[in-house]
Amino acid sequence: MHDIVIQVLGVAGLLALVSFLPPLAARFQVPYTVLLAGVGVALGAVIQTFAGMPGKDPFHDFLNSLAELDISSDVLLHVFLPILLFETALAVDVRRLFDDLGPILLMAVVAVFVCTFTVGYAVSLFTPLGLVACLLLGSIVASTDPAAVIGIFRDLGAPRRLTTLVEGESLLNDAAAIALFTLLLDMLTRTSHGGGAGVAALDFLRDFSGGVVTGYICGRIVCMLVEPVRNQPMAEITLTVALAYLSYVLAEHYVGASGVVAVVSSALVIGSVGRTRISPATWGAMEHVWRQLGFWANSMIFLLTAILVPRLMADVGWGELGLVVVVVVAAFAARALVLFGLLPLLSWAGLAQRVSHSYKAVMLWGGLRGAVSLTLALAVTENFRVNDRVQSFIAVMVTGFVFVTLFVNGATLRWLIRVLKLDELTPVERAMRNRALALSTDSIRDRVAVVAKTYEVDSVVKDVMVARYEERLKQIDQERQEEAPLRDEDRVTIGLAILVNREEELYYAHFSEGVVSRGVMDMLAGRTGRLLDAVKLQGRNGYRAFEEPFIAFSPWMRGASWLQRRFGIHRPLARRLSMRFEVLVAVRTVLRELLAFTRDRLARVLGPEVAFELEGMLVGRLGIVEQALAALKLQYPDYAVVLQSRYVGRAALRLEHAEYRAMHAESIISQEVLTDLERDLEQRRRALERLPKLDVRFDVAELVRRVPLFAGLPAERVTTIATLLRAQLALPGETIVRKGDRGDAMFFIASGAVEVLVPNLAEPVKLGTGDFFGEMALLSRQRRNADVRALGYCQLLLLDEKDFRRLVQKDADLRSHIQAVAEARRQPTPSAPAVPAAG
Repeated sequence: MHDIVIQVLGVAGLLALVSFLPPLAARFQVPYTVLLAGVGVALGAVIQTFAGMPGKDPFHDFLNSLAELDISSDVLLHVFLPILLFETALAVDVRRLFDDLGPILLMAVVAVFVCTFTVGYAVSLFTPLGLVACLLLGSIVASTDPAAVIGIFRDLGAPRRLTTLVEGESLLNDAAAIALFTLLLDMLTRTSHGGGAGVAALDFLRDFSGGVVTGYICGRIVCMLVEPVRNQPMAEITLTVALAYLSYVLAEHYVGASGVVAVVSSALVIGSVGRTRISPATWGAMEHVWRQLGFWANSMIFLLTAILVPRLMADVGWGELGLVVVVVVAAFAARALVLFGLLPLLSWAGLAQRVSHSYKAVMLWGGLRGAVSLTLALAVTENFRVNDRVQSFIAVMVTGFVFVTLFVNGATLRWLIRVLKLDELTPVERAMRNRALALSTDSIRDRVAVVAKTYEVDSVVKDVMVARYEERLKQIDQERQEEAPLRDEDRVTIGLAILVNREEELYYAHFSEGVVSRGVMDMLAGRTGRLLDAVKLQGRNGYRAFEEPFIAFSPWMRGASWLQRRFGIHRPLARRLSMRFEVLVAVRTVLRELLAFTRDRLARVLGPEVAFELEGMLVGRLGIVEQALAALKLQYPDYAVVLQSRYVGRAALRLEHAEYRAMHAESIISQEVLTDLERDLEQRRRALERLPKLDVRFDVAELVRRVPLFAGLPAERVTTIATLLRAQLALPGETIVRKGDRGDAMFFIASGAVEVLVPNLAEPVKLGTGDFFGEMALLSRQRRNADVRALGYCQLLLLDEKDFRRLVQKDADLRSHIQAVAEARRQPTPSAPAVPAAG
């Protein structure tokens, strides 16, 4: 019992020590990781000196507990590492990661191999140890640690792309380096080395790809399991913590793949897909919990490993220090080769955007090593199958290299960023800053006057405060006059980027309020991501080019339409049309909010001329959306009413919930009553979230009666004709028949309109409800020589060739009418041009 108490004292003392280090690091402008390493080494020296000395006070017990603490690599790898990796991956913006996927993969995978072999071969020239042991050292020092670097970036306001490159590289190269380390350690400890480099490469690919698949599957399963516990924050967050460990253990011990890769893959799934699966109220809390867990994991790994440094480095001589210098030079030479040699080739081949030399210089110098490298070195020292000489060699080299990067590179990285002026705003960003600052300062000045009046502050104090803000406004105006003027193109591109980001925020806001469903949110978030990419690449042209594709029919919609048309399977098309209706309503709502945002906010920041142009582009998109929505409403008016009632119902539930919360805060109702009311609200909310069914099945007999050609026929005759016809729904813009196709059917338009694209005519021929087309190809037995395209949602009746001939043989009047129409189409007049065989 006493031993457990002492161990708890040691861990609690370390946590207490850690809590004081972040403010110290901020005060002395030192990277937190660097300070952490220094404190760990100092603590290790104190333990070496004073542990074991007599004394029963808490200080001696604390030192003795740390000296006796079993700091094994298994604890670090299985307890702390999954948390550290999951937290890092969860914080990564997956969309930005994919924007620079080429450079990131180069630095995360190729650079790991280059560093491993460069360091391995360089060190093998100066030591009698085998090549595999030297390569093992290279794989350990190939893993970078972003903690210190990202902290410096955030403090100095480094460019976001530079931060993304470093985060993405570190996230993925941890996985690659550890997978390679596992492979090399296995080669070092095996008695036989059959298979050679080819087998080793296949093993690496198997471990890496197996980890990706395992992590992806685990992440998707958790996204499904979180549904039953939705709106239960503690349960939802606990599921993600379980995922970090389960994905690691399942991959490592059951699949035989890389557990590290599996953890990273599962976290990326949660970060990208889970935001719409986990309840909005929980998402923010979950991010805070994971930041706290990541802080603990990173701090404890660093402290626990740094404590061992004095013991590991106690017998180091000049020879070992010389080898550390070799490792440092080789590792950074390999990194420079990839950054300045291979990365430009990637840009030259068009596989990645260009990375500036200043970015590459910071990425080179910022290749710090940390907790992962120290943990892997500890794992080698504990492996009884590795001989003592290799263990000591790995421990000294890795420890020396890690602390050189931390205390030399980490301490000077802030200075390098300032020298390269990466902490300074670009002229465009500075102009935006001054405009935003002027806008906010003007607003705050007015608010200060209101606050002073509300609290009856003396007028002298109020005048002094207002005067200060007026002085700041004068300074800002002076800076604006001295700055380089922004081009209209720059301001428009900035405005479009702001609008697209704001659009995604509004979608998530409506989702968190329960108005937009999860499926619709998934679709809209993906589309805004592609729209932002278009704006970045082509500015206003990219935004305009995306207007129609933004609400265009997806291949899934066209596939569902084909299933309905070919086999009479209605459910997929009904679901797709339902989703489309909800998407259009959500987009229309957000575009109207963006119009108000542009008039109220962007006009004051970017100027009225730019705001006017932005409004024009928004109005253009809004017109396309409203046109598509109107077409759907005309086709399915009853369903439109159902959907709109769902929207109103969701808003009503949100207001109802807010009212209950307010009544509880005012002690009008108890917690028990609130819980009961919220349970009822949740049941009604789930009912509203279920997508209403849309019946796209057709009453063929009713459609036959709509066609004037069949008007007035007896009911028995209509029923007979209906048995020969097959109903079909054509989507707007869909090509119904193509030029060159065999004429195997004719079509009657029950509702809607089509256009016949006649090759020799400047304008297409339009046909509407009651018309038919395709008969001439049947009569003449020729191939179609024109395309026919739907202008909107069209309900068609299809009559195939065999049934066509049977029908006209039985009904002489019908045959005469069809032949008369065909003859009229063959003999055009100025007002009625010929319609070729397609029509």
